[in-house]
This record gives sequence, C-alpha cells and structure tokens, in this order.
Amino acid sequence: MLIVKRLHMWFIILMSLLLLATAGWGVIWYYAQQRTVPEDVSAGGIPLGGMNIEEAVGLLNRYEEALETRTLTVEAGEAANGSKQWSAADIGYKADFSKVRSALQRLTEGSVWERARYRYHFPKTYELEQSWERDVFETAVRKEWGWIDLNEPADAVRTITDDDRVEYKPHTNAYRLNVEELSGKVEGWLLRAGDGTLSEEEKALKTELPVTVVQPKMTLEALKAEGVERKIIEFTTDFSSSAEGRAYNVSSTAKVLDGWHLAPGDIFDYGQIVRLTEDEYGYKEAPVILNGKLVPGIGGGICQVSSTLYNAVLRTGLEIVERRNHSLPVSYLPIGQDATFASGAINFRFKNTTGKHLIIRTAVKDRQLTVKMFGTMPENIRYDIESVTVQTIEPAVQEVASASLPAGTRKVVQHGKPGYVVETFRTLVQDGKEVSRERVSRDTYKAQPTVVNVGGNEGAPAPAPDSGEPLLEDGIG
Repeated sequence: MLIVKRLHMWFIILMSLLLLATAGWGVIWYYAQQRTVPEDVSAGGIPLGGMNIEEAVGLLNRYEEALETRTLTVEAGEAANGSKQWSAADIGYKADFSKVRSALQRLTEGSVWERARYRYHFPKTYELEQSWERDVFETAVRKEWGWIDLNEPADAVRTITDDDRVEYKPHTNAYRLNVEELSGKVEGWLLRAGDGTLSEEEKALKTELPVTVVQPKMTLEALKAEGVERKIIEFTTDFSSSAEGRAYNVSSTAKVLDGWHLAPGDIFDYGQIVRLTEDEYGYKEAPVILNGKLVPGIGGGICQVSSTLYNAVLRTGLEIVERRNHSLPVSYLPIGQDATFASGAINFRFKNTTGKHLIIRTAVKDRQLTVKMFGTMPENIRYDIESVTVQTIEPAVQEVASASLPAGTRKVVQHGKPGYVVETFRTLVQDGKEVSRERVSRDTYKAQPTVVNVGGNEGAPAPAPDSGEPLLEDGIG
C-alpha cells in the first residue's frame, strides 16, 4: 500500500513536470514565432518596436529611397546664368539600413531556440549608415561651372568722345568657385540625423553657388571717384602761317601731350613732354629764339604747345609752379600769356590743385592747336585772364660800321621793335560775380634795336657783344 502511494506521488510529480515543460516550450515557441519587431527597437531614429517585420523592412526601404531621392538645386547667381539640380544619389550619397534588415530577417530563421534566443538578445538601437562621395559632387560642380575659374576681371574704362563727353564702361568682376564651402553645406544637409520623416525643406535643398568675387584693379566706382566728370576748359591757338617743319613740331608734341593724366597734387613737367616727343617722333628744323633773336634751329614750335597749355591751365585755376615768358612777343598769343621753354634752363610746370584727377587732351585740325582740360570744377565758376601793359620800352639804336658804305652814309638795315612790361591777372568769377583777383605774372619782353649801318670806319661804334651763356628758346639744343 505504501509503495503504491509513492508510485502515485512520483507519477503526479512527473506529470506536473511534463506539463510545466510543455507549457514552457509553448511559451518559447510562441515567443520565437512572433513576426513583429522586438519592443523598443529603433533604427536611424525610426521607432520599429511592435511593427510587423515586413512592414518595418518596407518602412526602412522607403526611407532609404526618400533620402537618396532628395534633390539639391544649386543656382549660379551673379557668377553665371542658370541652375543645376541633382538627386542625393547622383552626387554620391547612399543611405544604408542593410544591417538592421539582416537582423530583422534573422528573427525568422533558425531553430525555435535560436530564434527565441536571438530575439531575446536583439539590440535596441541601430544606426543609419550614410556615406557620401564628396569628390563625386565636387567633380560634378566643376564640370558644370569650372569655366568660371578661367575668367579674368576687366577694368572699368573711361572714354572721352570726339564731342567731349566723358563716358564710362563698367568694370567686369571675375569669380572663383568656392567648392569647399558648398561641399560643407551640402554635407551637413545630406548626413542629417533621421527620424523616419522628411519635411519639405529637408526633401529639397536650394542654395546659391558660393563664389569669391575677384575685382579688377580699377572698378567703376574707383574710376568715377577720380573726378573726371566733364570738360572744364579748352583753349585754341593758330599756327596756319607756320612752315612745314614748325607745324610738324607742334603736331608731334601735341600728340605726346594728348591723354596726359595728373593725379591730385601731381606736378606737370613740360620738359618730360619734350623729351618723350624727341624720342618718339624727333624734331624738325624751324625758327627758334636764340638770345632774343629769331634764328634757324631744331624744334621751333614746341613753345606754342606749352603756351596753349598754359592758357588752359590759367583758366582752370591751377597753381603755376614754374613759367617764363618768351624774350620776344609771339604772334599767336597776347603778350603776358605765353610760356617759353629752354632745355636745361627754363621749364613750364604746374600743380594739379583741383583735388581730383585731371586729363589733358589735345587736338590739331586745320593748323589749329586746341588743349582741353577734363576734370572737376563747379559749372558756376570761371577764371578770366587779363594782361595789362604797364610800360613800353623804346628800341635802342645800334650803329654798325660798314666799309661798304661811303663815309657819312647811314642805312637802316633792321627796324626796331618796342619791348613791354606786362602784368597778367586772373579773376575768379562765381555766379557772374567777381570773387577774387590775383596777379599771376609780371613779364618783360625785350625791345629789339634799330640797326643802322654807318659808312666809314671812324666814329661808328661796334655792336656790343652778347654776354653770358647763349639761351635757346622754343627749340632744343
């Protein structure tokens, strides 16, 4: 009886254990056979826990596709016309959920025990693996706009037209691609942290092509700031009576002077113009003034250019640094308004005191020389020039003994010409009213003696010899 009771007890225990084992196996089997993602699992910020595995895989696939089909639009802006659009995949981007997909697939593979064990130890977090081939993008950008780097800037250009209008052509900037800056911006947009959703802004990036502006040395603003706004004054002299050599010298010197540019404070040196003309064109024979007398020489006529320029300078109100009158009056200007030149002895210099840039233009037409000054001067201002003769110097009589004349005979061989002392004034007129008046020069023109030949050798004094170094004016020595 006791044995039966023990056997019965062991039977009950065995059946209980069997029942427990069967129940436990059922739980394990059920756990392993689930077709859902374990709880609290996320991939790339996307919550997947509790989702059907196939739905989760489909969601990951769609998100990958959404990331790779995002669009990037780059607009060239001021550097070039047009724009270019790429998909993220086109520029080397790839979104990759392959690891989590493989992990989800393993939840349905293997024995019940293997599946249950794998599910139990399933990681809670998976990262979205993103890659981007930066060089692919940069190559695409350079293929589209690389030509921009080949352009060079062009200076603004100022033109003075034949009818004396000042016109400006704007400068042209060049550009250099800043691909590194663009790549950094695109990379930040591409390799974003994901949460499974994409806003409209995140689906498409529109950005301007970053460029570095390369300006030329002379921009339109800088060129206009020089202040060459209009023609201030022009002055004309006539050389229609000049022989061919003198006309050539005037024209050649005027060509070199044409377009001369003076910055504020610059001092103009006429001697430089003469040297440049001699080097470029050479001078021809024409009358010059030697020690107060007209004689054949080289370069005659150069002082007509300096004198014409002097009159334009006076009427522009500029400061005269160095200037002397001819020893003899000239035919093309009133006395007191000429400016001579003598190599190594006398120069004509003036200073640009306008505070802005000045351009000198010259024109030679029909044996007339015109000098024009272009720059800045208020239109309600002008300078009037007046020369006043304060003294007339009577010519002396110079007697020269002549053996060819009978004794006591006199013959005038050169009629004298008077000399003059002249003062020249410059008057500033504003709005038609005199503002100031200044004396700019006091000049002396030598009298030319009356030369008389006297017959016989007695009682007729010889002409006084010239003293000092010879002075050659209006020519080159």
